[in-house]
Amino acid sequence: MILFGPADCNLRAIRESLGVKIFARDSTLKLVGEPDAVGKASSLIESLESRVRDQNGLSREEVEEALDDLKAADQTEAIHAIRVSPKAAPIRPKTAGQEAYVRAIEQSDLCFCLGPAGTGKTYIAVAMALSMLKGGRLKRIVLARPAVEAGEKLGYLPGDLQAKVNPYLRPLFDAMHDMLDFEQIRRFLANDVIEIVPLAFMRGRTLNNAAIILDEAQNATKQQMLMALTRLGQHSKMIVTGDDSQSDLDHKVRSGLSDAVERLEGIPGVAVARLGKEDIVRHRLVTEIVHAYGESEPRGSSTGQ
Repeated sequence: MILFGPADCNLRAIRESLGVKIFARDSTLKLVGEPDAVGKASSLIESLESRVRDQNGLSREEVEEALDDLKAADQTEAIHAIRVSPKAAPIRPKTAGQEAYVRAIEQSDLCFCLGPAGTGKTYIAVAMALSMLKGGRLKRIVLARPAVEAGEKLGYLPGDLQAKVNPYLRPLFDAMHDMLDFEQIRRFLANDVIEIVPLAFMRGRTLNNAAIILDEAQNATKQQMLMALTRLGQHSKMIVTGDDSQSDLDHKVRSGLSDAVERLEGIPGVAVARLGKEDIVRHRLVTEIVHAYGESEPRGSSTGQ
């Protein structure tokens, strides 16, 4: 009786707040509704029941306060959840570093993200761009990447421009295929809603109402980085990602990513998110591999920094 409240007022408040049906029969409760809502209502009722046992009482204010706390938790979770498609489950950051990265993208027009392999730099950038596109906040996505081989010379590639740059942009496409079906991606590409472009071909453009992702930016030179950053147009966001410990540039050439972060960090509207080994979300061995190579080779020794 204490838990239910006078005339079941506590149950009624929970029912109205969480959108579940609650049927009370003697000392038994039956909850009916969406699984998520039922789970929250069940946890809340168990928490209130424990409070009744501990203090032998329960005020209406305590019930309202518990409901307010639940709503606040939901709002925080919603901020961090990246909704790409209403049919798919939202993408959620898995570490504190990734949460900070999502907030940095949301709050800044230019966001740099530095971190080792497997930390979700590219994946989160693509998810945020698709979320803003599908939500109508931006009109298109531009994907760019320096065409630099990872220690190999691949020679001339066959095909048109898109076929030549596809191998370099494959990680971006892999992320998209996790979030959208193939047919939708194909339509976006055909209509230039999603555009892939080699970094060198961005000169002279102004990109308005767009999400611009510059991936593997540690392989951009200082001049290329300056050119890319100045493409940012009105109502656009740019996300620049890279691992500043793994540049494939000539060892005498300093990475444009490190140079840009050094110059621009602290400017209003510019955010820098740094992910570490603790943010790696790939296979467990990736963490061990990054750790092993990080110990045996001084940071930046292959980049000329």
